[in-house]
Amino acid sequence: MDSAAHTRQRVSVYEVGPRDGLQNEAKTLPAADKVRLIHALMDAGITRIEATSFVHPKWIPQVADAAEVMAQVDRRPGVVFSALVPNLKGLERAVAAGVDEACVFLSVTEGHSKKNINKSVAEAVSTAIETAAAARKAGMRVRAYLSCVWGCPYQGVVTTNEVVAVAKQLLEIDMYQLALGDTIGVGVPSQTVEILQALYPYYPREKLGLHFHDTRGTALANALTGIQQGVTSIDSSIGGLGGCPYAPGAAGNLATEDLVYMLQGMGLETGVDLEKLVEAGELAQSLIGKKLTGKYLQAALGTREKRAAKIRAQS
Repeated sequence: MDSAAHTRQRVSVYEVGPRDGLQNEAKTLPAADKVRLIHALMDAGITRIEATSFVHPKWIPQVADAAEVMAQVDRRPGVVFSALVPNLKGLERAVAAGVDEACVFLSVTEGHSKKNINKSVAEAVSTAIETAAAARKAGMRVRAYLSCVWGCPYQGVVTTNEVVAVAKQLLEIDMYQLALGDTIGVGVPSQTVEILQALYPYYPREKLGLHFHDTRGTALANALTGIQQGVTSIDSSIGGLGGCPYAPGAAGNLATEDLVYMLQGMGLETGVDLEKLVEAGELAQSLIGKKLTGKYLQAALGTREKRAAKIRAQS
């Protein structure tokens, strides 16, 4: 892409920290703290927020308060709240809670599908189609997640043909976006190009999103590659929070601050205030009670601390 194209392009940041990030932490935050974090993200200009998940609390106890979180968050103009909905029961709860978008989810591989949702891929496709249709009938937009696109913790290598085969089965879903997930963070840029090029005959660029975990440090490189291939929607998580409960060894997501810093440095529009995003990251770190992995966050906090130490020394 040339510099002129950069100035015209806007990349949409889809924040998954409140759901994908927090559900993988050992510490379960009270609903009020989750809401504080969501409000801090909105203050920073984030307008697409995956707030929670309406899966059964037996499987993921950290989201047992999904309805409570949705009841407490401020509804601000232009901000869209989404939530994972595994089936019709989960959708019913999400509708009652006033969620704007329903996210259905499934895996490319049988091993991860059975471990994650106790369904075969065929069963998961059927459930996703059924749930998405009901969500659209309820007036909600639909986003679909496809996990293990770059690799699987149980199967290992996943071929591009396998990805395309499952993605083609989802074409009948009336969704605005299909988000492709590197669930265990094994992908490299050349693979990202191959996957996107294979899917473009079926899904236009504007209908695809990318969701990278940073297990091996390649998330930002893959996101950049996706953008250069024409994708304009990237998932990220404040401070790099996250992982996957059913993907052993999966580290956190691509950190939102790292993504925004890169995009703004390239001259792409995000609508996000990076300074306020650091404040949201600092809050997330405080709530979780440990240092987060986001590199820009740690650099910014380090610079802030040095400045404060200098002021203290002078006073």
